[in-house]
Amino acid sequence: MKSPTEYANFISYKFNPQEKAKYWLWIVVRTVLITGFCFIILFPLFLRLSVAFRSKTDIYDPTVLWIPKTFTLDNLKIAIGATDYWSSLLNTFLISTGTTLIQLASCALAAYAFARLKFRGSGLLFGLVIFTIVVPPQTIMIPLYLTYRYFDLFGIVGVLTGKSSLNLIDTFWPFLLSSATAMGLKNGLYIYIFRQFFRGIPKEIEEASLVDGAGVFKTFYRIMLPNAVPAIVTVVLFSFVWQWNDSYYVSLFLSKVKVLSTQLMDMGMALGSEPDLVYQSMLLNTGVLLLMGPLIILYLFVQRYFVESVERTGIVG
Repeated sequence: MKSPTEYANFISYKFNPQEKAKYWLWIVVRTVLITGFCFIILFPLFLRLSVAFRSKTDIYDPTVLWIPKTFTLDNLKIAIGATDYWSSLLNTFLISTGTTLIQLASCALAAYAFARLKFRGSGLLFGLVIFTIVVPPQTIMIPLYLTYRYFDLFGIVGVLTGKSSLNLIDTFWPFLLSSATAMGLKNGLYIYIFRQFFRGIPKEIEEASLVDGAGVFKTFYRIMLPNAVPAIVTVVLFSFVWQWNDSYYVSLFLSKVKVLSTQLMDMGMALGSEPDLVYQSMLLNTGVLLLMGPLIILYLFVQRYFVESVERTGIVG
């Protein structure tokens, strides 16, 4: 409850013309900045939505800016056929979902060990984990390819099958195995996110669990994981989106299996015979929109949880 003097000062401040001018000026500046940033970020998406439904005649019509005069689905049909969209979509979804779930488990376990279990050399090992974030993937391209082209785990494959090695190229196994060992795409970052979150959880909760007779693994999945939901949501979304958009590793390990990112590159090569370069560019933009479409739909449903999880992760970390 404000005193009469405080209330009078508040009214005087609130209706002071100079302060009101500053207040409204800041609102206008903030609105202009936010609108400008949003337009810059969303402009490529609006452009692709616009060209995806244009007819070929609208390309050279100077009066057509955003809304096509003649709506058509021909561009979508051509892009879907050129990318073998539905088969590629299924393969992309399977790889992204499988690697996301496996990376979630392996990175959470590794991060829990770095955050809570004290052992000699843990600091050095965590430094190497961080180092994997900055190492360009091109530097390990040949060893990675040879590892999965001639895969043999400590000679076990030769003992069990009688073969010198297994060829895992053109299968999902390179993605699954690298995710299971926390060496997949951006796994160093996921370990860092989990580690920072686990370090922010009070040790008293973990100690109480240990007193009650819970072991390390039971404490991990009964105490730590339920409290790490914000970090889990962040890692799941990052992992899924980055794997969905990845073209480097899928082109390295897959040549016969079709996924959206590589099919988009093949689509560009297939359209190379198209004499109309502007129309060719329009078809490529339509193909990019088809690649982005599932992620946009996913974001519409989970954006609230994603924003909350990133905010919560930042507070705890």
